Amino acid sequence: MPKLLCVYCSSSTKIDPKYYEVGERLGREMVAHGWGLVYGGGNIGLMGVVARSVKEAGGVVVGVIPDFMQVRELAFIEATELVVVDTMRERKRIMAERADAFLTLPGGIGTLEEMTEIMSERYLNLTQKPLVLLNQDGFYDDLLRFFERMVAEKFKSPGLAELLAVAPTLRDIWPLLHQPKDFQADALWR
Repeated sequence: MPKLLCVYCSSSTKIDPKYYEVGERLGREMVAHGWGLVYGGGNIGLMGVVARSVKEAGGVVVGVIPDFMQVRELAFIEATELVVVDTMRERKRIMAERADAFLTLPGGIGTLEEMTEIMSERYLNLTQKPLVLLNQDGFYDDLLRFFERMVAEKFKSPGLAELLAVAPTLRDIWPLLHQPKDFQADALWR
């Protein structure tokens, strides 16, 4: 089994095609770089594009999906392994346990919630697995400015950048996954 990259991203079918294009390229590049996929198990939106692309490139796809979504026929049944769970919380836990690293693509509130949970786990020293944010076309610029404001207004101590690596393009992702930044949780949040 290859290393598994947990990809958090949108399930929307209404986003700009440029995001699907990058998702498709990501899937091919993951396989070329020796990564398999673990993700939320969906067959639609950016999630579906990434999963199909990994599978078509000959890679391993592990989907983790709650039963209520599977019943609605939203599961990527062509996955190498499809894990059906009862709750969203169980889904996130299994994805995080199976992952060797995490990558966040553009997405909505679910994507943001998943990413910030891993950031919190990194801060609490519950995981040292790399976490990379793909800031495609500046999608997350406002969020990154908000994180800076948290630090400026003392809601967060300096060091937030040590919890999350930011890649502006696909090619910038791979070195960040292979050389994660070291951090000391004690020195980050006070």
